[in-house]
Amino acid sequence: MRKALLAVVAAALLLMPTVLFANGQSDEKVIKIGFNIPLTGDSPKVGEGTKFAAEIIKEQINGEGGLEVGGEKYMLDFIYVDNELKAESAVSAAYKLIEQDQVLAIVGPDTSSRAIPAGQVANDNRTPLISPWSTNPNTTLDRPFVFRACFLDPFQAPVAVKFADSEFGVEKAAIMYNLEDDYSKTLAGLFKDSWEAINGPGSVVAFESYGQKDQDFSVQLTKIAASDAELLYLPSFYNKVAMIVPQAKDLGWDKPVMGSDSWGSADLVKLSEGAVKGYYFTTHYAAAGAKGATKEFIDTYNAKYGYVPDDVGALSFDAVNIVLQAIQDAGLTGDLKADRVAIKDAMTAITSYPGITGNMTFTPEGDPIKDAVVVKVNDAGEFEFVANLQP
Repeated sequence: MRKALLAVVAAALLLMPTVLFANGQSDEKVIKIGFNIPLTGDSPKVGEGTKFAAEIIKEQINGEGGLEVGGEKYMLDFIYVDNELKAESAVSAAYKLIEQDQVLAIVGPDTSSRAIPAGQVANDNRTPLISPWSTNPNTTLDRPFVFRACFLDPFQAPVAVKFADSEFGVEKAAIMYNLEDDYSKTLAGLFKDSWEAINGPGSVVAFESYGQKDQDFSVQLTKIAASDAELLYLPSFYNKVAMIVPQAKDLGWDKPVMGSDSWGSADLVKLSEGAVKGYYFTTHYAAAGAKGATKEFIDTYNAKYGYVPDDVGALSFDAVNIVLQAIQDAGLTGDLKADRVAIKDAMTAITSYPGITGNMTFTPEGDPIKDAVVVKVNDAGEFEFVANLQP
């Protein structure tokens, strides 16, 4: 009988992970949030940006005694799991955070090829997940527990085409993309469709792909340089851009290059040895010349970590704060499954949010309607604001 009673008590305790005892103090309650991010692999700066932004929030709130929910203070416990920028690792990380760590909600994965499969795990297990940086439509499609803090590729591609058409006045484009990455492949196709809708069929004169592990792009770039393309569109992650652009210049490419929000890393200029200076890309916010709460975040981040935060850092700051607002709006009962559903419902109910990456109005699918920004990599290596691109 005693063993049966202990089993019942143990099972009940597993349903109440939002109220924990820390450091031996029974009056300290803890909220656990999981982070499914790449801290190693090809793009570790992406995960670093999310973690650093989250740590700023955690330290500030915990330094003030915790997050107030329903008149009580809860300390924040952030659990970071490395997905290595691999889809299978992102799935494993999602299961770990949900089942083993028993978090209330998950932030990340950041990138689409990881966020799509991990989002399915979160949705199947009725755990709210918000991706700071995944722009692929499939991330949230038919997944009521999955949200994002960024605009979508079906918006990013046509506004990028519209800007390029206006800024450069050219008619023929080349596109080069990562065949093994959902984000890059999808955005390349959307840009091609939008470009040819304006400039006519066949106006994309080169459509070249490469593999995730490729480092030599001379075959593709030789074809592009030999074509009559007047613009190169490169929807690739910053680490690949840093290899591709110098190789393109070595092969004689001296025309405009335009990129996507995946360029927005603090390491872009350094890794490319300045080769990207003078080029443009669509993104989520411009650090140079920022004001108000955005500047406060940038200054705090820069002082703490020694560099200006990139888009994924800023988007992560918004994503974490959206989750925390939903927790405050929903309240906490101590029943993990019920609290997860209540937080999802509260996130769905957030129709407007004043983020540091811009004001957001959310659709019922969990997608924000917000402006895109075009920045230029200026001579100082800063991401300088050029234009707002509106939905």
